[in-house]
Amino acid sequence: MIYDIVARLVHVKGLVQGIGFRPFIFKLAKKNQLQGWIHNLNDAVEIKIEGEKTHIDLFLSTLRSNPLPIADIEKVEVLKADVENLQSFEIRDSSDRSDSITRVSPDLAICDACLLDMKQQARRKNYPFTNCTYCGPRFSIVRDLPYDRIRTTMSVFEMCPDCSLEYHDIYDRRFHAQPIACNDCGPVYQWADKDPQNIGEIIDRTAEMIDGGKIVSIKGVGGYFIACNAMDENAVSRLRKKKKRYGKPFAVMFSDLENLKHFARLNESEIKSITSFRRPIVVLDEKKQLSNSVSNGFPSIGAMLPYMPFHYLLFEKLITPAIVLTSGNISEEPIAIEDDEAFEKLGKVSDAVLGYNRSIYNRVDDSVAIIVNDKERLLRRSRGFVPSPIRLSLPTEGIFAAGAELVNCFAVGKGNEALLSQHIGDLKNMETYTFYKESIDRFGKLFRFKPELMACDMHPDYLSTRFAQESGLPLVEVQHHHAHITSCMAEHGLDEQVIGVSFDGTGYGDDGNIWGGEFFVCDLNGYQRKKHFEYLPIPGGDKAIKEPWRMGLSYLHRSLGERVWDIDIPLMKNRPRAEMELLVDSINKGINAPLSSSAGRLFDAASAIMGLVHHATFHAESPMRLEAAVSEQHNNRYEYQTKSDIISFIPMIEEIVEDITRKKSQPYVALKFHNTIVDVIVETVKQLAGKYGLKKVVLSGGTFQNKFILSNTERLLSVEGFEVFSQQRVPTNDGGIALGQMIVASKRKELKCV
Repeated sequence: MIYDIVARLVHVKGLVQGIGFRPFIFKLAKKNQLQGWIHNLNDAVEIKIEGEKTHIDLFLSTLRSNPLPIADIEKVEVLKADVENLQSFEIRDSSDRSDSITRVSPDLAICDACLLDMKQQARRKNYPFTNCTYCGPRFSIVRDLPYDRIRTTMSVFEMCPDCSLEYHDIYDRRFHAQPIACNDCGPVYQWADKDPQNIGEIIDRTAEMIDGGKIVSIKGVGGYFIACNAMDENAVSRLRKKKKRYGKPFAVMFSDLENLKHFARLNESEIKSITSFRRPIVVLDEKKQLSNSVSNGFPSIGAMLPYMPFHYLLFEKLITPAIVLTSGNISEEPIAIEDDEAFEKLGKVSDAVLGYNRSIYNRVDDSVAIIVNDKERLLRRSRGFVPSPIRLSLPTEGIFAAGAELVNCFAVGKGNEALLSQHIGDLKNMETYTFYKESIDRFGKLFRFKPELMACDMHPDYLSTRFAQESGLPLVEVQHHHAHITSCMAEHGLDEQVIGVSFDGTGYGDDGNIWGGEFFVCDLNGYQRKKHFEYLPIPGGDKAIKEPWRMGLSYLHRSLGERVWDIDIPLMKNRPRAEMELLVDSINKGINAPLSSSAGRLFDAASAIMGLVHHATFHAESPMRLEAAVSEQHNNRYEYQTKSDIISFIPMIEEIVEDITRKKSQPYVALKFHNTIVDVIVETVKQLAGKYGLKKVVLSGGTFQNKFILSNTERLLSVEGFEVFSQQRVPTNDGGIALGQMIVASKRKELKCV
């Protein structure tokens, strides 16, 4: 029987480059007896296939329904094509022919097959840079598109004959694996002192130092990290002093999942997250304590599993099952990537510095996640996730979103996608601001991005806002808390009116005051502020963020007036009376005491009044320790008042003082406080829903990093029949602000408001 031969031209868009997609298609075409070719374009993978129509239909069905596990296919376009009577199926060279771009793969954890090669393959015996088409560095080494070796930092390493054979063999697992290397031709680790040891000696020395209480800085995928024995109190406390990280918990890498289970409690969702090819740090409930200084009093562990070949080799030699693995930086500076800089700066922090001779082009810190209601929620979006885009319902081409100030991440728009940068950090730090501008330039080059419209925060003093203003391009200023809500809306594809609950620490409001406890009725274009927390003075302004006792005194003074001097609580005992009287005088006179409706400042006040944190050693320590204090189970809550559009917690503060003076435990008071916040959200949403007929509720802002608040708010609102949306793929903190700015700018552009 003679069958008609037909031809199709197929464009596949999404994450389809650098992950073995072309050999997958080659084998699929062969299996279905098809002829043709495949090559990479900037914006897609293009496939030409010829053969019997039934075979082509089977090919396309498999392509759509059963692609590679790592692939993320966004769109498959199929067009009729002319039959050329091709005689084979081949992989052709990449083509660079437009300003459109295809996706760049994030950096991937080493796969099981490569781990086996490190044991069984002579050329890769204990080789710390083993990778294949399905694993290894990607974004951290790519300089330009299309993604080929010549456009990565591997270009300086000439492949040995054996690697070249693998690279060009379509049936090999390393076909077109751009970072392909082995002991004969690839990068090598080396000590800062240039001691020319082989990898076996390097691993032995590193393990011996860590087990012996030493601190070692080691070059990782996206930057240097600093390691020490997580079971050694002297080593961890010494690292804290040297790194000037006095309070914030350290992340810990465990040798394997079984050892991790001895120290932390994990559910199935947490196991899925921590073992994924993205390998984020996952915040888990502590089961067995490591060194006291690792978590510094928190009942949780920021845990991760090995993701580099080097990690696995190191744990084979280590006695300890867990090592502190923290960013290779000093204080709030960006993670170090340049060897000379690392040798100089990190040499002062650690006992030894270990680098390697391949450059890191794109700096990427570890990502951080929590699991709430069985959903992975990113707190820091970086390695393993960036630069995977967020698909949006509106066009974003040419829109640049500058992001916030403290936990900065910017975004560039391409097509209907937002490409969010890796975690940048606090822009007030000069080195971080330099990193910010450098990353913007690199995203522009890598993704063929030309800004036409700038979106930024309304805050006039944010460096990100000034950066956008200085561009000279048309500008869309977005209110901070509206951006929080629209960020979540963008992630979930919402383009309608919703009830928005935006709780965080600081955001510039329309009235010039500091907002942060807001209830909106809003859409992507604008918002109406329907209810908010009562304004209270922040004595000392920004100084109060680092000294929460100031906010505690502000709430106490508003609640109790002159009776404040007579109460018997730790806050009033631990500060000199004269200092507190001076602060109260500044509140009364309105001197350096801006008004704030911030949920974050309310948490600060409660934490200080309870005696948990008077001076914060890191950002958000007060609310974190307040959440950590919740260890009881009861349904009690405090009183609060709602007058028109104002929600006042003065009755709650009075009752907290009563509970403390009656010697109620910190866990009891902390839970009662948290129950109150959840009740405020649920009851206020119900009121707004009754008035405006809305059933979709969006929760966003840094306060919703609190697992208790988020999990219980979602649960109770769902019971009340609401459809609740909260963030997962994008941080609910200020790291997600850029996405909200972008979607607002896109909507206003659509409405011709800009």
